[in-house]
Amino acid sequence: MFLVLLFGVLVVFQTFSLPGQFAHMARESPEFEYLRWPLTGASVFLLLCVQVVIVSTWMLLTMVKNDRIFSEESLVWVDAIVWAIAAAWLAMVGVLLYVGLNAEDPGVPLALFLVTVGVTVVGLLMVVMRALLRQATALRTDMEAVI
Repeated sequence: MFLVLLFGVLVVFQTFSLPGQFAHMARESPEFEYLRWPLTGASVFLLLCVQVVIVSTWMLLTMVKNDRIFSEESLVWVDAIVWAIAAAWLAMVGVLLYVGLNAEDPGVPLALFLVTVGVTVVGLLMVVMRALLRQATALRTDMEAVI
C-alpha cells in the first residue's frame, strides 16, 4: 500500500507540482527563466528513476511472498534498480557539475554533493545486494539439485 501511495505522489509531483514550481520560478525570477526546462526535465527524470525502483521493489516483494526470490527472474528486477540508481547518479553528477561551476554560494553545491554521495552509497549497496542474491540463488539451485 505504501509503495502505491508513494508512486502516486511521485506522479503528482512529476505532472503538476514540479513543472508548476519551475514555471512559477521563471515568472518570479526572469533572470533564471533559462533554467525552467532543464530543471523540469532533470527533476522529472530523477523521479522516474525512483519510480523504477518502486516498481522493482514491488515485484521483488511479490516474489518474496510467492517464495520465488531466489530465481534468475529476481535478478532482472535488481538489475533494474541498479540501472535506475546509476542513471539517477549520472543525472545528479551532471546537475552537481553545472551548479557547482556556476554557483556563487557553496550551500546548494554542497547539498547536491551530499545527495550525490547518498545516491552513490545506495547504488553500491545495491551492487552488493545483487551479488548476495546471485550467490544465494546459485546455492538454492545447488541444494534443490541435491535434494
